[in-house]
Amino acid sequence: MTRELFWLTLTVIMTGLMWIPYLVNRVQVRGFSGAMANPSRTDKPQSEWANRTMFAHENAVENLVIFAPLVLILNAIDYSSRWTVLACAVYFWSRLAYTLVYAFGIPVLRTVVYSIGFLAQAVLALAIFKLL
Repeated sequence: MTRELFWLTLTVIMTGLMWIPYLVNRVQVRGFSGAMANPSRTDKPQSEWANRTMFAHENAVENLVIFAPLVLILNAIDYSSRWTVLACAVYFWSRLAYTLVYAFGIPVLRTVVYSIGFLAQAVLALAIFKLL
């Protein structure tokens, strides 16, 4: 497994687990049966941090659709460099930081951390065209 694929695997696992915190909050707020029921307009609202975590999870899934193919293309063309490995690691940590910063409701830092992840994706795209 390449180092880029390692970071992609960690990112996929992390994204796949991001639903757990907001589901735990849903159980706390609505009870187990309420959390398992179909959504209703009369449901008790979740905590604000849980709503933000849910939005961060949706954003992570949306960005995984960009990150994963970039890594897989690099793997298919057998291209790896210190920059691509670093970009993948930075992407992983920026997504983790984004989720935490979003959950705590820190808006400006959220945008900064998101931008770092975007730049990591840009590095991977440039590497595909061997511009790095």
